[in-house]
Amino acid sequence: MNNVVTLEEKGSDIVLLTMKDEVSKNTFSPELLQGLQQAFSHINQHPTYKVVVMTGYDSYFCSGGTQEALLSLSEKEGNFTKGGIYSMPLDCRIPVVAAMQGHGIGGGFVFGLFSDYVILGRESVYTTNFMKYGFTPGFGGTCILREKLGLGLAQEMLMGADTYRGEDLKQRGITFPVYPRDQVLDKAMETARLLAEKPRVSLITLKDHLVEDIRQKLPSVVEKEVAMHNKTFHLPEVKERIKTVFGR
Repeated sequence: MNNVVTLEEKGSDIVLLTMKDEVSKNTFSPELLQGLQQAFSHINQHPTYKVVVMTGYDSYFCSGGTQEALLSLSEKEGNFTKGGIYSMPLDCRIPVVAAMQGHGIGGGFVFGLFSDYVILGRESVYTTNFMKYGFTPGFGGTCILREKLGLGLAQEMLMGADTYRGEDLKQRGITFPVYPRDQVLDKAMETARLLAEKPRVSLITLKDHLVEDIRQKLPSVVEKEVAMHNKTFHLPEVKERIKTVFGR
């Protein structure tokens, strides 16, 4: 991989994917995007891996789009679908356990939710803050938040664009486990080891069955998200908000 996304084998059947772009704080920089594409390509071609554990570094899991990328989108330069980054955990052949020990921001939080298992950090912040900048959600967020969090909480997070600690979401009744940040990766590895006891073919077959509906509906959802972006992303107010509010 490159120097911001690494793969570490934990035995012959578990692989640890770590995102560590300290310069961009794990926003979707070109280096992070390239590293993720290379990592998942390698994982999908490997014949013995059974489980992926995906994590970030320190207090960051994944921080979503860079300011430069958002400004480019506001100028009608492309859209978020390039490379299919958002759905890589969903499309991965084997189960993915997201050890979201750190903050998950915007598309970064959505990215983690496409995993098969999600573990959050009690102290960390999670938000789908698209509407904070005035543009409608993307990255498949309008699909996966409903699937993983339920309609009520999904509407609240997507429309309100507020921030939530892992402990806040636990109190709201999410089904994901929430642990102190320094315990999240260990708990994820426990889950991975439990899964790795099963035959690889059985894991792949069952994952295909369990996520079939989401895989089928996602393309049409993303198409509608892009259509909404065409209405909302190019508003002058949005560009100004990206310039002045980003990172706050």
